[in-house]
Amino acid sequence: MDTKRLIIVAVGGQGNLLASRVLSEAALLTDIPVRMSEIHGMAQRGGVVESAIVFGDAESNIISDGEADVLVGFEPLETLRALNKVNSKSVVITNLSPLPPFTVSIGRGVYPDLENLQGLIRAKTSKLIAYDGIALAKEAGNVLALNIVLVGSLIQTGILPVTAENVKEIIKTKTKKAFVDTNLKAFDLGFSAAAGA
Repeated sequence: MDTKRLIIVAVGGQGNLLASRVLSEAALLTDIPVRMSEIHGMAQRGGVVESAIVFGDAESNIISDGEADVLVGFEPLETLRALNKVNSKSVVITNLSPLPPFTVSIGRGVYPDLENLQGLIRAKTSKLIAYDGIALAKEAGNVLALNIVLVGSLIQTGILPVTAENVKEIIKTKTKKAFVDTNLKAFDLGFSAAAGA
């Protein structure tokens, strides 16, 4: 099996860690070797949270610059900041709904223009799937379902050796029962969004 390398970046509280666990456990359902690491940074203060997941036979869970097959960004600026992890063959999936950093909120910084941001990503990668993931999460029934919306898009690309059925099984058995239906709808909405991109 080919090794596939995934980077997920988010702001603390956006559900990066749950998304990483869902993907890892879905891989384990079919005996796909998986290695995961997390960097929490200042997550509790709105800082970046990064997960690195390697699917397939690999000796390390470290993903060096330029090695990621796919980058999933829960926040557009964090996606741009992680662009060094990808290469010209990589696919990038990003939510386009900004969550501006503190410096922007107090007027000491400027959030980048989203069109320019997308142009920078497209220039460095083979494919960009970008949409308002927050709107889809709300449509699913809970703004916090953004993580599962993006997981749906990731699975639709077919890059990872993980099936939609396995991901849905993990959603049903490993997420809080009160959110199962919302998460399943969020997954389907994200899957459809990537299919149309």
